[in-house]
Amino acid sequence: MCKDSACFLTMKETDLEAVATAVQRVAGMLQRPDQLDKVEQYRRREARKKASVEARLKAAIQSQLDGVRTGLSQLHNALNDVKDIQQSLADVSKDWRQSINTIESLKDVKDAVVQHSQLAAAVENLKNIFSVPEIVRETQDLIEQGALLQAHRKLMDLECSRDGLMCEQYRMDSGNKRDMTLIHGYFGSTQGLSDELAKQLWMVLQRSLVTVRRDPTLLVSVVRIIEREEKIDRRILDRKKQTGFVPPGRPKNWKEKMFAILDRTVTTRIEGTQADTRESDKMWLVRHLEIIRKYVLDDLIVAKNLMVQCFPPHYEIFKNLLSMYHQALSTRMQDLASEDLEANEIVSLLTWVLNTYTSTEMMGNVELAPEVDVSALEPLLSPNVVSELLDTYMSTLTSNIIAWLRKALETDKKDWSKETEPEADQDGYYQTTLPAIVFQMFEQNLQVAAQISEDLKTKVLVLCLQQMNSFLSRYKDEAQLYKEEHLRNRQHPHCYVQYMIAIINNCQTFKESIISLKRKYLKTEAEESLCLSQPSMDGVLDAIAKEGCSSLLEEVFLDLEQHLNELMTKKWLLGSNAVDIICVTVEDYFNDFAKIKKPYKKRMTAEAHRRVVVEYLRAVMQKRISFRSAEERKEGAEKMVREAEQLRFLFRKLASGFGEDADGHCDTIVAVAEVIKLTDPSLLYLEVSTLVSKYPDIRDDHIGALLALRGDASRDMKQTIMETLEQGPMQASPNYVPIFKEIVVPSLNVAKLLK
Repeated sequence: MCKDSACFLTMKETDLEAVATAVQRVAGMLQRPDQLDKVEQYRRREARKKASVEARLKAAIQSQLDGVRTGLSQLHNALNDVKDIQQSLADVSKDWRQSINTIESLKDVKDAVVQHSQLAAAVENLKNIFSVPEIVRETQDLIEQGALLQAHRKLMDLECSRDGLMCEQYRMDSGNKRDMTLIHGYFGSTQGLSDELAKQLWMVLQRSLVTVRRDPTLLVSVVRIIEREEKIDRRILDRKKQTGFVPPGRPKNWKEKMFAILDRTVTTRIEGTQADTRESDKMWLVRHLEIIRKYVLDDLIVAKNLMVQCFPPHYEIFKNLLSMYHQALSTRMQDLASEDLEANEIVSLLTWVLNTYTSTEMMGNVELAPEVDVSALEPLLSPNVVSELLDTYMSTLTSNIIAWLRKALETDKKDWSKETEPEADQDGYYQTTLPAIVFQMFEQNLQVAAQISEDLKTKVLVLCLQQMNSFLSRYKDEAQLYKEEHLRNRQHPHCYVQYMIAIINNCQTFKESIISLKRKYLKTEAEESLCLSQPSMDGVLDAIAKEGCSSLLEEVFLDLEQHLNELMTKKWLLGSNAVDIICVTVEDYFNDFAKIKKPYKKRMTAEAHRRVVVEYLRAVMQKRISFRSAEERKEGAEKMVREAEQLRFLFRKLASGFGEDADGHCDTIVAVAEVIKLTDPSLLYLEVSTLVSKYPDIRDDHIGALLALRGDASRDMKQTIMETLEQGPMQASPNYVPIFKEIVVPSLNVAKLLK
């Protein structure tokens, strides 16, 4: 009743809403008076619309009613079907309960079905089963004949029959081990044939680099067989996911084994290249490395040009072979590096590893490009191993250089005692073979080091310079001993002067060779740090040369001693030719000294000039004579001037090639002669003052000795001159070379000067 009331109210509201809507529409149509004439027209149009809407409404309601009727009919049919199914299930349940005992009594039938299935499989494979022994024999014959593809085809047939039977047995009764063992035993020869075929394949692969040149078809057959086996392996592993069964001997992984065989073959080839030992051939390592280089280069060229055509692209055979050779070489180099190698062997190994391996003679060869990128290759030896080898090499080289230098010096020392003169170079200067031997040794070691690396070359150069420094100290000591030995017996060695000249010249040669060595092997950035060793060596060499020159001059002055002692004596004043003999002797010696190289000869000439003048002045200061008259003083002074000119002429002649001033020292003799020659004693102070102003290093004892030589100066005059000179000491000019400083006046004579 409530539902009817609500429905009535709803319809009423709808009618009211419709009326309101109609009123609005009519109001909209009749807004103007002239629209009243169209009222009838509006009524007919609205009547048509109403009739159309009512017709559509009736059709929709009718369609809905038809659908409801159809649905009700289908629901009624479904209900009947459900009842029928329910009844059928009840019947089936009843029948199943009644037949349980009957099913348990059918076990024999089930066993018969299994047996029937096995027999059906056996009948299906009966032909293959009976032919197994024959196929085994044929396969064996084909393997022995080298018909590997045909042999493999028959082997696959045998394995297929075996695997099919075993798979069927596994599917039917996986727990029946007896039948599985029976089948496996019947096909037992199959595994042996597979192993025999594999041996043949591995033999071909071991000789693959030879086979690919002579019979590439055989290598292709081997690769095809391996590829077949790989496909069978993949198929069986896929089937395992479904059935869980894997035939015996599977997967074979022949592709993996193939690469393992190739790897062992490469390793054996590398290791088998050593034909000699150190005991049989000192160059064993060089030969070994050269054979390796040739074999590896030839093998990789063959692999790149021929082997890649026999293998599928995805095998990447050249890339894999390159990796195998690189690894085998790395292992071999490690083994060699761990041996107790000598210095030259370390050099050979490092040169090969660091340079030859990546050069155009090997991996950088144009025939291997672009497949081989040397910049991508890993080092054959680790940096630590290389560093250890270099340390060992430097240690050994240091010992060798010390021994070589010692031996070279000992050999050179033996030459110093020879009865024959030393050899001369192209310019006529005496020399020994020592500099050539030393720097030839340095040069060889630097060239060897440069083959390895720039860093090692620099280290070896530093080592050579350091050892050169130590060597020069020993050289200096030996030259000094040589001089002392000669002074003990001046008759021995016979060619002392000539070999001492050679020692002096060697110093200049050493200097030039050191500079040349640095210029050739030093880089600009390294030069600053290494050039510090140059001054010390120059100093040692100059010291050796200076000692040598002093030794030669000492030899000269030992011969001049007797004649120098005649100077400023009565005999000298009466007409001694001591200065003539001195000049001849010095000139004779300097004819030999012409074999001395220019820098040292120039210094030696200047030193000889200075020492001769010093010895002359020393004779003046020795008070060997005292002039008794003005005539004697004049005669003596004039003789001193003439002899000064003789000496000046001599040393000008000796220094003619050097542009050296040979006048300065001889002028000292002339200046002293002027003091002696002075006739007016009252002017003596002025003359002495002039002498002191020229030679500020002249001392009062020199002046006293000079006044004593004149023989006419009173004690008061001497005292006055001495006191006046003491009051105003002269300052020497910066360029003045002292000459009186070395002259010592005997104390006995000095005590008598003021008497």
